[in-house]
Amino acid sequence: MAEGRQHRTEHTLVVAAPPGVLYQLVADVTCWPAVFGPSVHVHHLERGERTERFRIWALVGGEVSSWVSRRTLDPVGLRITFRQEHSRPPIASMGGEWLFRALPGDRTEIVLRHDFTAVDDKEETVRWITGALDRNSPEELGALARTAESGHPVDDVVFSFTDTVRLAADVASAYDFVYRADRWADLLPHVSRVRLREATPGVQELEMDTVTADGSAHTTSSVRICEKGQWIAYKQRRTPRLLLGHSGLWTFVDEPGGSSVTARHTVVIDPSAVSEVLGTGTTLDDARAYVRDALGRNSRATLASAAGTTDAPAAR
Repeated sequence: MAEGRQHRTEHTLVVAAPPGVLYQLVADVTCWPAVFGPSVHVHHLERGERTERFRIWALVGGEVSSWVSRRTLDPVGLRITFRQEHSRPPIASMGGEWLFRALPGDRTEIVLRHDFTAVDDKEETVRWITGALDRNSPEELGALARTAESGHPVDDVVFSFTDTVRLAADVASAYDFVYRADRWADLLPHVSRVRLREATPGVQELEMDTVTADGSAHTTSSVRICEKGQWIAYKQRRTPRLLLGHSGLWTFVDEPGGSSVTARHTVVIDPSAVSEVLGTGTTLDDARAYVRDALGRNSRATLASAAGTTDAPAAR
């Protein structure tokens, strides 16, 4: 079937933050699943100083879709161009660019452009693609504004940390324990309820109720991407009040006599929620420490159960 004609969209937003700060947020795709609502996971395939190639999983029209993109980064010109290698129907091809235009008063106009062709030029096909862009693009621009305008340095609000645990279990067993999250309510002390659905192989929807060390209860909802025996990535769609975004990655590596598992978290803290959640007089530093401890403790407890022990191993 012949491709349709080329279509273009443009979405803009003026943000009260310097262009360099916003450029860096977009340039670092590893933080996208925590910052941007539609993004679920990014896996680098190639990575150079000014070019990169990666597979991205994202929510498009309410469903998880994935594709491989190439990007060119221009930190001097404050411009990032992108192009999908092989688009998925109904999209035949798609690319675009991010531009960051400096404005007086340390403000920036962000311009997000897309160009695309459809697998056909039917009105309903083009309308579906345009509708998806008109939903996702303003949401991404709004997320950039919310993160950059928090009143704190972005690196203090968006941050990552890891815990690595050595297990006597082999990789297959360790992976299976994390993959079979439907069993967690019976096996993990901090999980009280789980609902797991996997309509598409390797793509899971996970909802669960958890309790932190201070007794706080949270209900979270996540999308998980599972690469059998290698890694499980997740993006929380419903986060606790303290977080604007949270994504994670479990990676599994063979080692002599067992395996090692690394739990990586990337979070975006909501500074406006700190005193409400943690109490009057608490600071962003307190919130960072609280989140680091709570999420790290839960990850280590999960791995301790996978190892068949009662005490969480120390992180390294």
